[in-house]
Amino acid sequence: MRIPSARYGLAFVVNVALPALAYRITIGHFGVVGALIASAVPLIAWMIFDGVRLRHFDALSAIVLAGIAMSLMILLSGAARWMGEAREPAVSGIIGAMFLLSLFRDRPLVYYLARSTMSREAQGRETEFDALWQARPALVRSIRLMTAVWGIGLVGENLGRLWITLALAEPEAGRLSTWVRYATYGGLTAWTIVYRHRYLKRAPQ
Repeated sequence: MRIPSARYGLAFVVNVALPALAYRITIGHFGVVGALIASAVPLIAWMIFDGVRLRHFDALSAIVLAGIAMSLMILLSGAARWMGEAREPAVSGIIGAMFLLSLFRDRPLVYYLARSTMSREAQGRETEFDALWQARPALVRSIRLMTAVWGIGLVGENLGRLWITLALAEPEAGRLSTWVRYATYGGLTAWTIVYRHRYLKRAPQ
């Protein structure tokens, strides 16, 4: 059950880098709401391509898209005035909260992300993953740990960037906020790859 590390890189580009780039490019011209909509375009395009060409549903893209949709609802609701002070919506914080809340379910979010990746590799591999989930308690613990780490990391990143935005003036706030964002995503991605390799070395073949 080996997932090529290149797939983590592709997932980072599609679900993090491209939406962030679209957001940065458009926020100065269309405001926060317009930039959020623009950040959703790469995700929607990828999900359509993934579904039509590969007959696959990308769970991670769906989660990120749901976070953007919730941020849009917050901005368009009565909370928009408070969110406006923070300049950027709490997309990552909402997604992180979704990860943490999923720990109360029998199968947390990372389970569905891993299963989605397996199904893209080859038809029927998701069934193999389901069987391993039932047979290997160590796999269950590792998936739950990854869910917790990503949830805490994303919520912490969002709270840190919110504090930076409220406490510092531009352009220092923008530069530091961007650094914190990419350092967090890069660190979480690197930790995931290292932890996955260690788990696969210990897991029975």
